[in-house]
This record gives sequence, C-alpha cells and structure tokens, in this order.
Amino acid sequence: MSKQPTLTLIESLFGQTKEYVDNRLELYKLKMIDKTSSVASSIISGIALFIVFFIFFIVLNIGIALLIGELVGKAYAGFLILAAIYLIAGLVLFSMRNKLFKDPVANALIRKFL
Repeated sequence: MSKQPTLTLIESLFGQTKEYVDNRLELYKLKMIDKTSSVASSIISGIALFIVFFIFFIVLNIGIALLIGELVGKAYAGFLILAAIYLIAGLVLFSMRNKLFKDPVANALIRKFL
C-alpha cells in the first residue's frame, strides 16, 4: 500500500518537471523571436532611412557639383572637384573602417541579442 502513493508522487514530480521544461523551452523560443524581430525591424528601418538619405545626398551633391562648376567656369570641373573630395574622404574612412564601423556594429548586435 505504501508503494502506490510513492509512485503517484514520483509520477506527479515527473509530470511537473516535464511541464516546467516545456514552459522554459517555450519561454526561450518567445525570447528568441522577440530579439530576432527587434533586430529585423531595426535593419528594415535602417535600410529605409538609408535609401531616403541616399537619394537626398545624391541630389544635394549634384547641386553642389553644379555650383562648383559654375564658380570654376566648367560644369565637369565641379563634378571632378567633388569626386576628388569624396575620394579623399573615402580613403580616410577606409583606413579607419574597423574603428568606425566594424566594432560599433558588432557591439550593437551583441547588445541587441543580450
């Protein structure tokens, strides 16, 4: 007679343990979905903002190049001067790419997931 209540207690304990493990797995799944959706929405909004600012930047640069060209006297010279300025800026950014881009992006992703 004393074996029956012990078996029921053990079965109940195993049932509760299984339920606990199932709930923890579900919680981890939901947390991962939350983090993934947060990262995805950040990426999508970043891409949308990038496109808008890229178009603005292109139009602004065409205007600046035409203005420089008018000041110099030749339209093509304005574009060449502006291109030279961006070449120099690009070389500076390239030389500092790890410090300016790689590390901050990696740290931002790590912070998002943790």
